[in-house]
Amino acid sequence: MKTERKKGEKKMGEVKHLAIVKFKEGVDVEEMIKGMEKMVSQIDAVESFVWGQDVEGPDMLTQGFTHMFEMTFASKDGLTSFLSNPIHVEFSSAFSTAFEKIILLDFPAVIGKAPA
Repeated sequence: MKTERKKGEKKMGEVKHLAIVKFKEGVDVEEMIKGMEKMVSQIDAVESFVWGQDVEGPDMLTQGFTHMFEMTFASKDGLTSFLSNPIHVEFSSAFSTAFEKIILLDFPAVIGKAPA
């Protein structure tokens, strides 16, 4: 049975998991990134993973945050599977001791402009 969508209602698709981080002083950030890359490579629910480091943001805008990490999942179920995966749970306990501040957002992706 086909479900009708109301006007303006978005179809659920990919889900993004976004972390914006300010690492603690003295943390080996490269090691944390290598650990994250290893973790996501071992969990099939992660469809893609990108990360980046701020290059020129004024401190008043960045508020000390320096890195962002984004994972893409096919659906909310994929994200749920990832969050409860023992590999993620183990990595998260180490990762959580490495940052001073974090912003975490999970959201359905809405494409405003597709890549060329």
